[in-house]
Amino acid sequence: MTNTQEQNQMADAIRFLSAEAIEKAKSGHPGMPLGMADVATVLFSKFIKLNPQDAAWFNRDRFILSAGHGSALLYSVLYLLGYPDIDKSDLQNFRQLGSKTAGHPEYGHLKGIDMTTGPLGQGISSAVGFALAERILNAKFGNDLCNHYTYVINGDGCLMEGISEEAISLAGHWKLNKLIVFWDNNNITIDGHVSDASSVNQIKRFEACGWNTIEIDGHNQAEITTAIITAQKSDRPTLIACKTTIGYGAPSKQGTSKCHGSPLGEEELNNMKKSLDWDSAPFEVPENILELWRQSSKRNLSEYDNWQKKAENANQEFKDIIQGKLPQNWDNELNKFKEHAIEEKLKVATRKASQMCLEHIVPYVPEIIGGSADLAASNLTLVSCMKTITRDDYNGNNVMYGIREHAMAAIMNGMSLHGGIIPYGGTFFVFSDYMRPSMRLSALMGLRVIYVLTHDSIGVGEDGPTHQPIEHLASYRAMPNINTFRPCDVVETAEAWQIAITSEHTPSILALSRQNLPLLRTSSAQNLTAKGAYVIAGHKENRDITILATGSEVSQAVEAMNELNAEGIKAAVVSMPCWELFEKQPISYRQEILGTAPRVAIEAASGFGWERYTGENGKIIALESFGASGPAEALYKHFGITKDAIIKAVKEILHK
Repeated sequence: MTNTQEQNQMADAIRFLSAEAIEKAKSGHPGMPLGMADVATVLFSKFIKLNPQDAAWFNRDRFILSAGHGSALLYSVLYLLGYPDIDKSDLQNFRQLGSKTAGHPEYGHLKGIDMTTGPLGQGISSAVGFALAERILNAKFGNDLCNHYTYVINGDGCLMEGISEEAISLAGHWKLNKLIVFWDNNNITIDGHVSDASSVNQIKRFEACGWNTIEIDGHNQAEITTAIITAQKSDRPTLIACKTTIGYGAPSKQGTSKCHGSPLGEEELNNMKKSLDWDSAPFEVPENILELWRQSSKRNLSEYDNWQKKAENANQEFKDIIQGKLPQNWDNELNKFKEHAIEEKLKVATRKASQMCLEHIVPYVPEIIGGSADLAASNLTLVSCMKTITRDDYNGNNVMYGIREHAMAAIMNGMSLHGGIIPYGGTFFVFSDYMRPSMRLSALMGLRVIYVLTHDSIGVGEDGPTHQPIEHLASYRAMPNINTFRPCDVVETAEAWQIAITSEHTPSILALSRQNLPLLRTSSAQNLTAKGAYVIAGHKENRDITILATGSEVSQAVEAMNELNAEGIKAAVVSMPCWELFEKQPISYRQEILGTAPRVAIEAASGFGWERYTGENGKIIALESFGASGPAEALYKHFGITKDAIIKAVKEILHK
């Protein structure tokens, strides 16, 4: 047992390591690490279940630093606990190029970082996904194999961001009682006091959302301890409001915005040492205090050993899930369905094709958890074998997110990061704008998250320009490490699903049509979508023209090709369902597919980006404005996204 003085010194170790790292970097945010050091000390030295020697232990507690600007706190804690991949040199390299201790915590840079955070509101929202995943897997495999907490430290900024409202309301609705959030309640933001911009009573807000709430002095470690014990016994998620002083210990800057985002300065740091009676050299911790930290990290070793034995005796499904292994032959039925689709020449919207694929995926992939932002009837994300998760029964595989696209995307990130789950979620493609910050984090962290985004073009029709995603394809193609699929028929849709499910480190977008599309593929022997682009019809060699298209426009391109061929113009149609995968192919393959003939591209969206494939001498048939309200067929004709437009463009090129 440690005494009060030792516990305070353990917290001061966080304070000085953090402040010194920031001072050496001449960059960073000391206010939060200094203010929340007592909370972090109690949490990590007494409560969080972990094993630094096996940082990925599946049944460990998860910790999300939603206030990611306070990253120095997390790095200091990981060092003090003895995580093997961080040492003093990493703290001294804080915020430097190539350092593992980046300006904000980055998933994959250091063991012990459960999520990349920084964009405010993302951490607390994804934490709901962590907590939901824990409950889902607990319901499936029991307390012996999956039973742990999700802890969060967040500040006022996280609670002001709108995404947090969506997420905390769902957490309360689902009664995620293993979720415990510490609010750094210091009444300070970058520009001044919280009260300058907000009058929200956060306690009443959380209570209204169905949370348990506790108010404490965030510098009183006994109160912190009691609050955590109480929270762990709650039947609801808990907010612990920690009244703190930002920059605690810095004599002239504490309690002000001056210490939020700037180093304390050498003079203030020296005065802080005097104030807190700390006489160790920079980046040094008294041996007895470091030993207390290191010993605290061994609290859970017996539980860890017991869990390992239970996991060894678990069924194969659990072993596969925690290792991220898909069941053998999981896509056998999906492959049979592709053959059936070709035989029957299935003509359906690709959103319907996606649902038909899911009927042959979900029963064979137990990791799959689907859902929709109150659009399952339109996105067609719900299939016959699915069961909706409720606060009374987490043993399901469908999530009803309500009208909460912001939170849905963040929660899916949390589920993916937790492990054991492959999440997909649906909404209209145009509403991916609400999801974009979370989607960007999916790509940045390299997560297997699948976005089913339907109503992909002006084919939406009468709902008009507010619902017609004109610029979205171009914007996601510009985002690194996200595969944007726009399939043209049932077979390409199935192939896109196969790629999405097997892409362990890349999120996927399935941009799907509302309108029916003809079956164009004649063989499913090879997953051609995996190539990103391929010749789907026409002359592979000795072409006069190459027509490039995606999604619903591929069938128009094929119709145009047939007329051109009948007139003696040798045309080929290249379906390009995924630009990102095409760019990864060898240059020889790309040259073979694109050919040397002039090219015309057609897509019912912004033409931005197509120049890289059409070149200076080609033509792009696309939209140069927002859409309009009217029947889809009339809109395609009005905006010139037609077979006749393709033929006209081809002839203009060839007859120059």
